[in-house]
Amino acid sequence: MRPAEPQRIYRDFTDAAPSVRAFYAENHAGQTVAFVRAKKREVLPPRRRRMGVFAAIEALASVVDQSDPDLGLSQLDHALQTAEALRADGADRSMVLAGFVHDLGKVLCLFGEPHWAVVGDTFPVGCAFSARVVFPELFAANPDARDPLYGTPCGVYEPHCGLDALELSWGHDEYLFHVLRDHLPPPALDVIRYHSFYAAHREGGYTHLLAPSDAERLAALRRFSAYDLYSKTDRPPDWKALRPYYEELVAELLPPELWW
Repeated sequence: MRPAEPQRIYRDFTDAAPSVRAFYAENHAGQTVAFVRAKKREVLPPRRRRMGVFAAIEALASVVDQSDPDLGLSQLDHALQTAEALRADGADRSMVLAGFVHDLGKVLCLFGEPHWAVVGDTFPVGCAFSARVVFPELFAANPDARDPLYGTPCGVYEPHCGLDALELSWGHDEYLFHVLRDHLPPPALDVIRYHSFYAAHREGGYTHLLAPSDAERLAALRRFSAYDLYSKTDRPPDWKALRPYYEELVAELLPPELWW
């Protein structure tokens, strides 16, 4: 099951605010192979601080995703909307938790990282950028687009190498995957790592790099995406009333503190 798709259109970038296009101009120009690999060397494995999930969740109350054309609520409100939609449909508890924490990597914004290197749709680097990525014309400012290797369809990858062989643009998805990789089952980790890879799981791009075994995972990502998108409303959830349930869920499935 999934939430019924409402009349409101989501992920409509046609009439998005100028600030959304400006965000993607920075993102598409800056997400190069060199940048992504430098961030991984700098940040991974996560060792900046020890912090519990709830300290991170409450920090997100001050973060609004600059790349989101749909909603201006905080990331805490969005996390609750997604998780509550999953819970209402009887999802596995690990998947409800994944819905609750899937954007928690956006705490990188509070560590001083620029939004263009934290949020937004993800895409592979090291190969030609797909027209299925939002605002593909903005990749003209990315130097990798003119690289003799990175600008080719497969680039550094073998054809049909598979989802896990791809090096995606740096952001909250990959970061949180490394924070939680030892604590959640693979379906929940897939949601966390790939939910922003819309060009593949929603738009059907990069098929020349995906493996046949990725089909089931992409279908699961599409199912999750329905909860991520269609749970959005302009009414904030009642965090005070919901908090006891999520305290119990986090305590059941995650340690009291994690490395960030």
